[in-house]
Order: sequence, then structure tokens, then C-alpha cells
Amino acid sequence: MRLKSSFRYSLYAAFAVLSLTGAGWLVADWQKDVAGDEIWQMTAANMLMIHGGVAMLSLLLVGALIPLHLLRSWRRGRNRVSGSIMAAFNAVLIVTAFGLYYLGSEMVRPWMSWIHLGAGFALAAMFPFHIWLGRRDRAREELRPRSEIKS
Repeated sequence: MRLKSSFRYSLYAAFAVLSLTGAGWLVADWQKDVAGDEIWQMTAANMLMIHGGVAMLSLLLVGALIPLHLLRSWRRGRNRVSGSIMAAFNAVLIVTAFGLYYLGSEMVRPWMSWIHLGAGFALAAMFPFHIWLGRRDRAREELRPRSEIKS
């Protein structure tokens, strides 16, 4: 189920910024412990602030994606496996982000952080694959005669 260009590019941009700021935060967080420079502390804080703001926007986009893309594609039986994986990773990211932001437990926080990082980078890797699968299936469908296509 192809999305309108403006919505599609908004998703691409949001996920790109989330991936880059997540990776940037990870590097800055590691460097602040190694180098101990103030610049790394400020960079980590700025990356996290941008990441959180774009994550809020992404929640709106993913929420809109459910009726516009996910439900329609599910009903048509398209890209169900990779779409389910994408939805699961997004759900894990939402839950762990909530945990990182609102749970103050020092025992749970490191686990939440590693799960959030793993799911985030896995989603970043899965995203282009999901798009590729959808485009491949759409191209195959366009080549089939109309009489074979089920709605």
C-alpha cells in the first residue's frame, strides 16, 4: 500500500533523524566517559533532546500509519511478516522510551537502554528492507494480468 509522497518522505526523514541522533547520542555518551570533555556531555544532551522531540513527531506519524498503511496492507495480505516486525520494533521502542523517560530505577534503566538501542538499530536496518519488499511485490503485481489480481 503506497503512501502519499509527503507522508512517506516525512516518515523517512523522521526515522533518519531518529537513527542519526540515536547513533550520535551513543557515540557522545561513550566519548564523555572516555574523554571526559564537557563538549561530549553537551553533545549527548543535545542529541537526546532532538531525538526525544522527533520521537514525539514520529508517534503521530506512526499513529497515522496504522489506518493508512498497516490495516489496509494487512487486509490485502501484503508484506505481513516484515510489517509485523516493523510494528513490533516500534512497540518495543515506545515501551522502552517510556521506561527510560519515566522509570527512575537504576536497576532497570541499563536494560531498557540496551533494549531500546538494539530495537532502534534493528528498526533502522529493517526499514529499507520493508520498503524494498513492498516495492518488489508491487512491481510483480503490476506485471500480472488483471484477471489474476485479487483485491
